[in-house]
Amino acid sequence: MSHSFELPIERITIPVLQRWKHDGRRVVMTTAYDAVTARIADPVVDVILVGDSVGNVCLGFDNTLPVSMAMMNHHLDAVARTRPRALLVADMLFLSFHLRPEETIRNAGGFLQRGADAVKLEGGAKRAEMVRALVDSEIPVMGHLGLTPQSVNVMGGFKVQGRKADDALRLLDDAHRLQEAGCFALVLEGIPSELAARATESLTIPTIGIGAGPGCSGQVLVLHDVLGLTEGHRPKFVRTYADGFQLLQDALSRWVADVRNGRFPAPQESYGIPEDIANAIEKLDAQQPNLM
Repeated sequence: MSHSFELPIERITIPVLQRWKHDGRRVVMTTAYDAVTARIADPVVDVILVGDSVGNVCLGFDNTLPVSMAMMNHHLDAVARTRPRALLVADMLFLSFHLRPEETIRNAGGFLQRGADAVKLEGGAKRAEMVRALVDSEIPVMGHLGLTPQSVNVMGGFKVQGRKADDALRLLDDAHRLQEAGCFALVLEGIPSELAARATESLTIPTIGIGAGPGCSGQVLVLHDVLGLTEGHRPKFVRTYADGFQLLQDALSRWVADVRNGRFPAPQESYGIPEDIANAIEKLDAQQPNLM
């Protein structure tokens, strides 16, 4: 059975997402790293993630591990200033939630003070203590299982997870442990479709898939991937809806050509001088020709 839904006028909140899980309304999440991308995304998506993917998407790193709290705060501030209608989620960084609950709460609470509605953190049962500490401190938490980019070195690269029986069972157990710890939603990344569908059916909280097939409660992709703004190899799970990189480079090239050929700026891009000022300058020039 197909469903047709209109975008809500109301601001998206966690109870709204939970209601949509019950109603079968799919959640759509994308990333934003600055005010421009936030304004592009906000009218049409439900959740905006200020992801640590800013490291490899915008900052030139090979992965997310070098991203610092200062970097994340900078990008979160820019997105939060747009006051998005979408639920605003900020990624907890590598080592920002691994050491002590007190430090985890401080880092996550700082994101909420900057305007985030919730935080997202990677990992399963071994992160349940941190999830509980955050939830007990009134900080909403979105979990993240499967291909967790902060574990790239342990996984030996960005590889599909949960293809072995033990791994699949562990992921299902992790999903339920995170739900019990208080997560309001889970991102399922890079796992077989059947496993993601099984997890989604067995949980009461929404799941948001990326490379996890169509059986999740919703989907997330990096905005730059959707718009085709990145060069090079794209993961199998990415579908691009525009050749944004080439489109923008072509537009820039046309401007460069206009500058070099003297076609820019034209009169419509230039400012004129008021007639009385022009007359005064002409009169001054005539009286004192060596002044000008």
